[in-house]
Amino acid sequence: MNQSSKLLNIYTAFFLVFLFTPMILLMVASVNDHSPPSVADWRGFTAKWYSFYWASEDVIRSDDVLRSLDRDRFIRCFANSLTVASIVVPLSLILGMAGAITLTKLNTKYNSFLWWLLLSPMLAPGIILGLSTLIFWRDFGVNAGLFTIIMAQTTFISSYPMLIIMARLQRQPHELEHAAFDLGAGPIRTFWRITLPFLFPALASSAVVAFLASVENYNTTMFAKGGSCTLATEIGSMVRNPNGHPPIINALGTFIIIFTLGFAIIYTFVYQKKDR
Repeated sequence: MNQSSKLLNIYTAFFLVFLFTPMILLMVASVNDHSPPSVADWRGFTAKWYSFYWASEDVIRSDDVLRSLDRDRFIRCFANSLTVASIVVPLSLILGMAGAITLTKLNTKYNSFLWWLLLSPMLAPGIILGLSTLIFWRDFGVNAGLFTIIMAQTTFISSYPMLIIMARLQRQPHELEHAAFDLGAGPIRTFWRITLPFLFPALASSAVVAFLASVENYNTTMFAKGGSCTLATEIGSMVRNPNGHPPIINALGTFIIIFTLGFAIIYTFVYQKKDR
């Protein structure tokens, strides 16, 4: 093994340690009977931080930490996140696909300008997007809430599907579309029978990315939410607690890590099997 390969392996090892150590510590702290979460001060194994989400009221009232938390509000904020994501994801897919098709199929001297124009929301600070959305819709008499959160998130999340779908479109065999046109199919029929099925893997990946981006978004949502709340903003308010955040956040984070890794493994297994 040459010197460059050794340096690459060392860099990769440090990168993996830097990436996964915080996740491992979070998961360990989620089963430690200590609040705020700690790994160094071990008080014993417990699953109560997980059971908080479904435990009875008597169990919650019997614990000093759990009874100080508003479970109903936490669940309501989580439901708001799912509601927002259920609308943001399809809107982002539609807008992202439209932008990708426009940039891929429309070959004009304005393509570079359109490229940066469509990507600009993703590059803009989340604070600016949230405040600008709030001001824009307020002029139409719309108060801040879930609607403004949806509009603010869609403005930049749609850029992610656009990039993913563009990468897929650039590999599409154009002969299939030309053959469909030669056989008498119109643009709409060609899109539904040729282009859309070819884009399905990219659309599925884009939907997952858009969902995760919507649920975890904090900056834009914080400035567009008004009196509403989402999972990210509620966790943010808990983290700002001067006495330390409650370990239920670690438990929720562990759920998210396991779900994400599980989905990634299943996705990789399915598409490797499909390729074979």
